[in-house]
Amino acid sequence: MGDPLLPGANGGAGATAGAGGVDRPQSPARMAHTSDKHPKVTLSELNMLRRHRELCDVVLNVGGRKIFAHRVILSACSPYFRAMFTGELEESRQTEVTIRDIDENAMELLIDFCYTAHIVVEESNVQTLLPAACLLQLVEIQDICCEFLKRQLDPTNCLGIRAFADTHSCRELLRIADKFTQHNFQEVMESEEFLLLPVGQLVDIICSDELNVRSEEQVFNAVMSWLKYNIADRRQHLAQVLQHVRLPLLSPKFLVGTVGSDLLVRSDEACRDLVDEAKNYLLLPQERPLMQGPRTRPRKPTRRGEVLFAVGGWCSGDAIASVERFDPQTNDWKMVAPMSKRRCGVGVAVLNDLLYAVGGHDGQSYLNSIERYDPQTNQWSCDVAPTTSCRTSVGVAVLDGFLYAVGGQDGVQCLNHVERYDPKENKWSKVAPMTTRRLGVAVAVLGGYLYAIGGSDGQCPLNTVERYDPRQNKWVAVSPMSTRRKHLGCAVFNNYIYAVGGRDDCMELSSAERYNPHTNTWSPIVAMTSRRSGVGLAVVNGQLYAVGGFDGSAYLKTIEVYDTETNQWRLCGCMNYRRLGGGVGVMRAPQTENYMWIRKDSVV
Repeated sequence: MGDPLLPGANGGAGATAGAGGVDRPQSPARMAHTSDKHPKVTLSELNMLRRHRELCDVVLNVGGRKIFAHRVILSACSPYFRAMFTGELEESRQTEVTIRDIDENAMELLIDFCYTAHIVVEESNVQTLLPAACLLQLVEIQDICCEFLKRQLDPTNCLGIRAFADTHSCRELLRIADKFTQHNFQEVMESEEFLLLPVGQLVDIICSDELNVRSEEQVFNAVMSWLKYNIADRRQHLAQVLQHVRLPLLSPKFLVGTVGSDLLVRSDEACRDLVDEAKNYLLLPQERPLMQGPRTRPRKPTRRGEVLFAVGGWCSGDAIASVERFDPQTNDWKMVAPMSKRRCGVGVAVLNDLLYAVGGHDGQSYLNSIERYDPQTNQWSCDVAPTTSCRTSVGVAVLDGFLYAVGGQDGVQCLNHVERYDPKENKWSKVAPMTTRRLGVAVAVLGGYLYAIGGSDGQCPLNTVERYDPRQNKWVAVSPMSTRRKHLGCAVFNNYIYAVGGRDDCMELSSAERYNPHTNTWSPIVAMTSRRSGVGLAVVNGQLYAVGGFDGSAYLKTIEVYDTETNQWRLCGCMNYRRLGGGVGVMRAPQTENYMWIRKDSVV
């Protein structure tokens, strides 16, 4: 016989016979059900019991208010109450419990939430709700309060919210408020909250590398406004605060005429020493590599309105003149005015808020001409003196107000020539040559030195690196890279020199490494997602971007960004043009939008 519990075991498969031989539908073997209504109905009924004070087994005395509740509900929702009622505390045996140091309205809202899963956070209650939620360890409410405060941030209240977050150990809110304060410092410094800051919080803010200011003069003026708001009590703190203003980065006129002549500064010996230090830095440029420190380091805010320009390069079998601009805030690439000449292997750098395109190859001949781009007018000019040698695959960088052109090739030979451009004189002059001929060389400026990294001597790729000291007009070898690289990308990021991609003896590379000038050592970092030779590398708004290149089979229009927290590269969009051997430069976003748009059907 079949199993009598299974339908159809003793008869037909589709029906069973009831009394009197009447067929009825066969019942299913199993039916599972989870009710969506049950939790809501149960909570609603429990809340009704509470409101009618039925089966309540505890009364909370908060301020002048008695709140009736059920221990089991409170314990299920709050680790604080669970510890109180299930442990050996005296309160576990009491029917009335007094809770101090908490707002009675906030407590009632939180108990209501335990019974209803509903709460309204608003300006009038958030400052009492958050500390109450912290006490009761209601993490969900803490997060909602922090999210509400994040949305309320503005330059007039961010310092108060920052202090509030710090007091209640809301780390994420503190981090967001800190970033907001740094990014909007020029408006924050005008607020009354800023003038009321305790000295410790003021120092925390102005010592940040990410403080978003047009110049260090704004930081000095902010500090003096804060000091003079309560000069009697704060005068004693002037030297403590002023040491975090980067006086060596001030203009000589401001340093001498405003800072040095201020009576409060002049009357304090420690402040006078700080001014003297800054004067020495400004008056002795040849000594600057030996005077590096926290006060000589330019601030690098993570959101300062910087944009990246990709200039020229090689695309679809020819050199190109096109130029495009990338704005990380919008993640958009937009075409701007093209150069007057096509340039591949072009050297690009920014000097005095102007973008220079140096040399290159136009598809037929090697160039010594230079063009200069003004982002405010969206125009290129050709009134820059040419280099003394034609150069393509040249390295270009700015050091101490001079534009350096390093190595490259002139169509006859690989070069070790180095020359520098004085924008005031519109003149190039030669400096000491490198010890090695280098084309496809990458250059970087760090600590007052000019580095020439890798490249090719005309026969094979190089891993050697040399450093130029402008004080001695001399090149000295430093530690070599672990990998031979020509046509690599290079940039200074967080006080390291990063070298990525390029080509060795056999293939295009995705690998990357970085140089620590303090230990004179190279160490590997995670490889890019793509192999890239002829890649551009640049730091924009505190992030490292690799742009374009050639992967061994195709010219690339993709870009990727390096995430320091996860130690990974990730793709983050595409240029309009594929570019091999294009130059990259970073500038402040222009105030106007005089850009020339190019139809999509003309983009490769």
